[in-house]
Amino acid sequence: MQTNPAPPPYASLVAVGDSFTEGMSDLLPDGSYRGWADLLATRMAARSPGFRYANLAVRGKLIGQIVEEQVGVAAALKADVVTLVGGLNDTLRPKCDMGRVKGLLTEAVERLTPSCGQLVLMRSPGRQGPVLERFRPRMEELFAHVDELAARHGALVVDLYGAPALADPRMWDVDRLHLTAEGHRRVAEAVWQTLGHAAEDSDWHVPMPATLPPGWLTRRVADARFARQYLLPWIGRRLTGRSSGDGRTGAQFSPELGEAFWVTPTDHTIPGPVTDWRRVGP
Repeated sequence: MQTNPAPPPYASLVAVGDSFTEGMSDLLPDGSYRGWADLLATRMAARSPGFRYANLAVRGKLIGQIVEEQVGVAAALKADVVTLVGGLNDTLRPKCDMGRVKGLLTEAVERLTPSCGQLVLMRSPGRQGPVLERFRPRMEELFAHVDELAARHGALVVDLYGAPALADPRMWDVDRLHLTAEGHRRVAEAVWQTLGHAAEDSDWHVPMPATLPPGWLTRRVADARFARQYLLPWIGRRLTGRSSGDGRTGAQFSPELGEAFWVTPTDHTIPGPVTDWRRVGP
């Protein structure tokens, strides 16, 4: 019986991107976000003593900002694995130059590929609803380009767009833009398997059991809350040229030093569950 070879011992991970990779809306009790990248890092660290991790992703960033602010920093870290997810925020803008978006994504891949052991790209998940249908052609054009880049540069692709489970509105937070904690858990599992690890949840892509849809009044109340708390502020930022990421940096980026830093499990000598992280270096 033929068995698949074990994945190489990955000793470091850098995550690059926007709010999806930053971890919104997987909110922790202290007000910080966790998300799929942190969950993935925790799994990888449990199998590799001395494992290091840096999440550089910042909410609201367009692909041009990701290239300018994160790609060079990530390349300098020379990680075993780099995840890159970007461009989707661009496709959701009323005016979007897809040629420019694809060109910038190409630049990011070309700069990251020679600096890391394995680059991981993604076809991002899409929530069922009118927003997805309106922007689907742009999204699918972006994802086709992701596939082309992966084939050209030896990157791995995690197909979240093709996973029925992640299209379910119940996997998305009340802002309708970010995954719930359960959604992030499933993404971490998908990346874990794509890297060659044995499945811990072979059904991550399987849809949730069907339930009765909420009633008309419940839906209208939810729509009103969404419009008041999320849609109108989002429109306001677009009209004024602001972003939710203005003034923010990645979790493992020091504005004072102008460079990224690693974190490693507090107890990095014994493989096992990671309970906390500590900063490496200044």
